[in-house]
Parts: sequence; structure tokens; C-alpha cells
Amino acid sequence: MPRFSIIVPVFKVQGFLRECLDSVLGQSYADFEVIAVDDRSPDGCGAILDRYAERDARVRVLHLPENVGLGRARNAGLEHAGGDYVLFLDSDDHYTPGLLAAVAERLGATGDPDILVFDHVRTHWWGRGGRSKAAGLLAAGADTDTFDIRENPQYLHLFLVAWNKAYRRSFFLEHGLRYAPGLYEDAPVTYRSMVLAGRITCLDRIGVEYRQRRQGAITKTPGRRHFDIFPQYEGLFAFLEERPDLDWALPHLFERAMDHMLFVLASEDRVTAADRPDFHREIRAFHRRHLPAGFTPPDDARGTEMRLLATAPYASYAALRGLRALRGTAGKGGRRAARTVSKATRRTSYAVRSRLPLDPQLAVYSATHHRGVSGDPAAIHAKARELAPHIHGVWVVREDAVDSLPAGIDHVTPGSRRYHAITAQATYWVNNVNWPGTLAKRPGSVHLHTHQGTPLKFMAADLLTKPGARHGFDVPRMLRRADRWDYSLVANRHSELVWDRAYPCHFTSLRTGSPRNDVLVNAGPDDGRVVRARLGVPDDRTVVLYAPTRREYRRGGHVERIDLVRFAADLGPDHTLVVRLHPSLATGHARGLGLAELHRRGVLIDATDEPHVEDLMLASDVLVTDYSALMFDYANLDRPIVVHADDWDAYAASRGAYFDITAEAPGHVSRSYRELARLFASGAWRDEEAARLRSAFRDRFCEFDDGRAAERVVRTLMLGERMPTPVSPSVAAAGRLPAPASGRDLLTSS
Repeated sequence: MPRFSIIVPVFKVQGFLRECLDSVLGQSYADFEVIAVDDRSPDGCGAILDRYAERDARVRVLHLPENVGLGRARNAGLEHAGGDYVLFLDSDDHYTPGLLAAVAERLGATGDPDILVFDHVRTHWWGRGGRSKAAGLLAAGADTDTFDIRENPQYLHLFLVAWNKAYRRSFFLEHGLRYAPGLYEDAPVTYRSMVLAGRITCLDRIGVEYRQRRQGAITKTPGRRHFDIFPQYEGLFAFLEERPDLDWALPHLFERAMDHMLFVLASEDRVTAADRPDFHREIRAFHRRHLPAGFTPPDDARGTEMRLLATAPYASYAALRGLRALRGTAGKGGRRAARTVSKATRRTSYAVRSRLPLDPQLAVYSATHHRGVSGDPAAIHAKARELAPHIHGVWVVREDAVDSLPAGIDHVTPGSRRYHAITAQATYWVNNVNWPGTLAKRPGSVHLHTHQGTPLKFMAADLLTKPGARHGFDVPRMLRRADRWDYSLVANRHSELVWDRAYPCHFTSLRTGSPRNDVLVNAGPDDGRVVRARLGVPDDRTVVLYAPTRREYRRGGHVERIDLVRFAADLGPDHTLVVRLHPSLATGHARGLGLAELHRRGVLIDATDEPHVEDLMLASDVLVTDYSALMFDYANLDRPIVVHADDWDAYAASRGAYFDITAEAPGHVSRSYRELARLFASGAWRDEEAARLRSAFRDRFCEFDDGRAAERVVRTLMLGERMPTPVSPSVAAAGRLPAPASGRDLLTSS
């Protein structure tokens, strides 16, 4: 039998689950089993668990037939545990390195006590916090061998959770300790076990990173479910009434129960203002039923609140809390008041513009900060004009981009009178970046976020660990704007997991595929030739598309990784080099590096200003990129991709990456210009190994791109119809082949 059984209940945490499991399986101490309990999670958690179980024999997965909640999921795992000690770990948290080795050593040194308690650190969505308030208690406890609660009741103030303890399994089973349904299930088990334990020890070590999620955590979801705290404590005190030998514990546990209930009452993200009087009445009723004889409240602010419970109604409690809040804000200057007034002004202004009802036949579109008609929003707009012509689409476009709009595009410019009218009444909102914060979301409107491709580099909340990369980004404001999303489009499960983690908001993820990639999936052999003719590329040329991305570790974002003149010359006269810079590099320093002159001389084609990058992909035979998300879209064409990764370590360290593109590449990887030139000189860029890598990459990242993404969005969200689920590329390939390249080297599907 293993030394430890680690029980991990799992529900709707697909964005965090891998980090949790990796933190356990990567421990230096290996004598453990993981019992992962899939609590009928509706997302991809079950599949993730099964993949881990296939790779590591220490992982066992229980798929529950129905959702039972956190407490009963722990109980289900406990039934299958065989270790000497049981630990519980929430699936959005993770262990710190070396924890299990330290726990094992401490247990051995103290003769296998009933309970071992260790510390944690809170990891807020905006960054890591400090140690728990009980750090001092843990340090003191670690200086002794073992203790019991009767002689040391101060240890009842340790953090009230399941996951900061190791329980001797025989002790847990002997006393019939089980978690009850509902919220606050930790309380009765923790307190009951602590007063029953004959020997408790402490480990003065941070063992868990406790994730404080911005959204999704039930402790941050106001509602009547927080009334569950009362039956949980009723169960604890019913147990105590049956155990007169534990009468000594009644005053201590009563004080902890009152403190816990009053804490929940004061939490605006748990108990709503409307429910507060009822919640307070329940606390008073509990107080009357269970007040121990001679109980003395603590001599502090919380003690004052406890004294009021005996005699005063809710109004007295509310007045006391209000006075405290007023004192807390006094002396902080007028900035908060000014912000409040400013917000009120904006709300009033928007209310005036929004008195008219929503127009169910009006949609507003934007792409890449109002730079024009492009990307997923453009594909959705085009399909809506075809399938839902009754829905009028209006684009928000900057004044300096109006002249480049295609014919027939209705548009408004930001800040104009019609802009305010359109945004006040539109039912459908489609964008690939966030809408400005000045635009509020009206009830009944549908906000659809398409993103700008599959993420390789860190995004949104994940940038909080990369201060250099997030320079100029206000991540909290970014997430407040993302709170308006109703739907998030994804082309693969990787994106789904990343967006769940990077944007901890309340949107629904839709496995539609990427609408902008429909043109790639459905392309015919002549589509690329049309673009080549427009660019002036002869039919017999092999077109090499070079698309570098920006670098956060370099001022201006551009690092010239390749000598383009040399590369064009080394490719030879039967190749044409087409360069497409990242949109953020389209102006400024990067464009001053001579691209225009090289274009004029015929050395290469500068296609940075081409409005539709999909056209360039269709016209090319091979993509050379570093870390651009373009590679994920290009994989739909099943044409060779070369990743030039000469600064991957610096890029990953400065920006952060969700996986190592050099280890899971869509084709050959070059680490220097010499390697890049050799790939093309030898023809290895299109060999069997390149095809094998490309096929695996395509199956993973083009998973939902079946050529009907835009149609799926319009029919599902605008017309209320149902569409079949996208099939994977390997399945779709049985019925179609990607469009061949248009140049001298016609490439077929691998």
C-alpha cells in the first residue's frame, strides 16, 4: 500500500487541472496514489484525467454517474484509498515542490500522528499573496513534537479547509469522518477531527498554492447556497451533544462557528444585500440554540458582534458594520469619490442613450482595434449577409481606415453620434479584441468574442507573471471588459483550456472552429493563383511566406532574426520570398528596416499591408515563422511549416508560452540561420518527417476547423438553429483534401 492517498475531486477546472496533477506527479517523493474523482464535469476534465491515468499507473480515475458536489466526491475517493495517510487537494490548486517528502519526514519524526497540518499561500488571479494568518501558529507547533486541542485550543484557528492536512486513514475511518453535501463541508470534518485527535503535529512549510479564482469559485458567487453553513454546523453540534466527553470543546467550537458565520455575512461576494437580514436571523437562531453556559466572546470587534446577537436585531449589526466601513474610508482623499462620480456619470449617459429597446436585426462588428474589416468578424459578417440578410451589420472603423473599406460596408467611426446610437441598440456584438470600457453590455445583447488565433504565448491573466510582457496592459481592466462576453469561439481544445484560464470570466466556450479559416479549408487549387497574379508572382515560383512575430524583450517589439537579402538569395531565383510582419509592427521602426526598398528592388515582396493574411497563405507553398499564431491557421492547408526558433529560450522566458513549440512543432525547427538555409537547400523542409510532424500538429490544433465555422456561428447564435459538431481533420480528410499549393511544387495532403 502507498504511504499517501491523494484525493482530487474534479469539476469544471479544465484550465487548471494539468497544473494540479503535474504538481503531484512531479513530487520528489513518489510513494503515493492519486485518486481523481470526475464529479460529472461537463467540460474536458474527464478526458484529461483519463490521459493522465494512461501515462502514470499511480493515477486512478473515478467517473461518477452524476454530479454530487465537492464533499461527496471526496467521500467517493476515500472509499478507494489505500494509503497510510489521506490528503485532499482541490483540482484548481497545486502542491509546492518537495511537499510530500517534507510531510513524510515529519510524520516519521513524530511517530505517525493522527493529523499533520501544513501552510499554504494564496495565489490571487492578479498575483501571489502572502502566507496564511496562522503561519505563526504553525511555526510554534513545528517546534513541538505533537499536541492535542484540549490543551492547545488556539490551533482551532488554523485555516478551515480539507487540503492543508494529512489525515491518518485509520483515524479518519475509525471516527466515521465524512463530508456532508453542500457548501462549507470542510467545517464539521475539520473541527470534529481536531477535537478527536489524540496527536496533532505541524509542518512549518507552504505546501499548497491556493488559487483565488476571479470567477467560478463558489465562495465568490453570491446566493442562497451560502445558507448551507447552518446545517453544516448543526451537524457538528448534534455530534457534540452525543459526546459528553467533548463538553470541554463546546465553547471553543461555538466561538469558531460564530466567527465563521459572521465572516460569511459580511462578505458581499457571498451573501447578497437582500439576503443579509435572513442570514443574520439564522445566526441569531443558532446562537440561541447552542450558546454554552458561561460563554465569553473574544475581546475584539468580532466579539462585539457576537454580543449583539443575543439582544440586537439586524439593524443594529448593520449600523455597526456601516460605521466601521465609514471609518475605514475616511482620510483616503477624494479619489474614490471622484471615481464613483465618474462612473455614475457614465452610467447616466449610457442610460439616456439606451432607453430605446434593443434592435434584434442589428449587429455591430469590429476587428483589431477598429482597423478595418478582417479576421473572424469579417467571415461571420459575410456569412450573416448570406444566411441572415435581415440582420444589418455595421462596422466600427477608425477614421484613418475608412478609405480602405470594401465597397458596400456600412460603418461608423468611434465617438460619432451614430456610433453611440448603434452601440446603444445593437443586439449582436462581434469582435476579436475587447470593446472599449465605455460601452456597457445591455441585458439581452449577445457578445461574441472570436480571439485572434490559437494561443502559444501567455495571454490576459497569465501575463501577471510576466511583468515585461504585460507592460502597457491593464490586466484587471482587460478582464472587466471580458466579463461582457457571452461566447468565446475556439478551434481546438487547447484554446478552450487556455481561454478558460487566461480569462476567468463567465462566457460559454463554443467549439465552432475559426470562421476566418473557412476559406483555407474550402479553398480550391485556383484560389492561390488569383492572389499570386495580384502580387505579381509567376506561376512557376515556389513562394516562401515569412511571418515573424513581435518580441516583448526588445524595445519596439521587432528583432531582425534573418538577413532577408541573404535568405532571398540563398533560396534561389525559382523562389519568391514574401514577408508579412506582425500587425503591431506595421508602422514605426520595423518598417524602416528597408522592406520597402527591398520590395522596390524585387528582392522580396513586402505584404505587411495586405488586408487579408488568408490570401497570402493560399498563395504560398511554405510558411517560415518563429512563434506567430499564423502557423495554427496555416496548418489547415497541410503545407510545410518551418519554425525558426533561434531565440526561443529568451522569448519563452520574457513572454511565457503554453507549450514548447520546438518540441511539438508543425515541421522542422531551425536554431540558426545556417540550419534554416540547409533545410531549404536540401529540400528537407518538405520531407516525410515534415509531413509527419505537420499531420500531428494539424490533428491537434485544427480540430474543429471543418470549413463551416462562420455558418455554425450565424445559424446557432443569430438564427437559433442547430448545426452538427465539427469533425477532426483526420476524419474530415476522408472526404476532402486541402487545397494544393499554386506554385511549381504542388503539395498534396500527408
